[in-house]
Amino acid sequence: MTTIELDHVSRWYGNVVAVNDVSMTVGPGVTGLLGPNGAGKSTILHMIAGFLEPSRGTLAVAGSASWRNPDILRKLGLVLDRDTVYTFLTGAAFVTAIARLHELPDPEAAARRAIGIVEMADAQDRRISTYSKGMLQRIKVAAALVHDPEIIVLDEPFNGMDPRQRLQMMDLLNAMGQQGRVILFSSHILEEVERLSGTIQVIVGGRLAASGDFRAIRRLMTSRPHVFLVRSSDDRLLGSALIGRPAVTGVELTGRGLQVRASDYGTFTRELAGLTRAEGIRLRELLPADESLESVFAYLIAP
Repeated sequence: MTTIELDHVSRWYGNVVAVNDVSMTVGPGVTGLLGPNGAGKSTILHMIAGFLEPSRGTLAVAGSASWRNPDILRKLGLVLDRDTVYTFLTGAAFVTAIARLHELPDPEAAARRAIGIVEMADAQDRRISTYSKGMLQRIKVAAALVHDPEIIVLDEPFNGMDPRQRLQMMDLLNAMGQQGRVILFSSHILEEVERLSGTIQVIVGGRLAASGDFRAIRRLMTSRPHVFLVRSSDDRLLGSALIGRPAVTGVELTGRGLQVRASDYGTFTRELAGLTRAEGIRLRELLPADESLESVFAYLIAP
């Protein structure tokens, strides 16, 4: 199976540690690499691409070490946030040049196919210098896809894109992930990761803070407060009954129902069912009110 494997990987620059003892496996599908600016996300992607050598640990792409191994670029499509493009070229000429570097048998046809995938055919004959930032991002994605790679790595791929372009790119990446490709993208925009990826790798201060499904990560953090929206046949009575329960730290009656803060996810949800039965209250709705990725991220980086 095609994977990206990091085993106790660290990278430092003099006395500055950018990545500290990170181990993770990225398999087929879409995986989001989430973290604030400066967390070490770009350093990890540069090591995956073979541009940086791990200071410690091992890193393999499709079973082979990436450092000093240009052959992995045949399997890898790469979009970096701060790379340089020859802006005097047209979009078509740029993508065709990349196809030729990959020694594809018909580089012009491969370029047309990749440009069509990112919906840039109408602008392919314009110089890149005339492109908006969102158009530049899309033509870079076309260049990364031109050789039909098994693994696609993108650093902040949605920068500069308008809402329509973002949705189109998200649909494209989701489709490729469903085809069995390995898609790894970094972002510090929480909504992007939440919409595109159910699997996350959270990097904070160069360390892997959490890994897996973000809702599952949230539920494992039982020492943190959880917020629920509860609707019932008698919200006032239920609120009174909940006050003082060991797992409940706060109750507020709102226009939408009860907002309940609980210190323990499992204890609260188990007790709620028994409590409503005992009080003769019909439970109509129970929704987690703080399971957005933004909430998860805030908890993970809290001191």
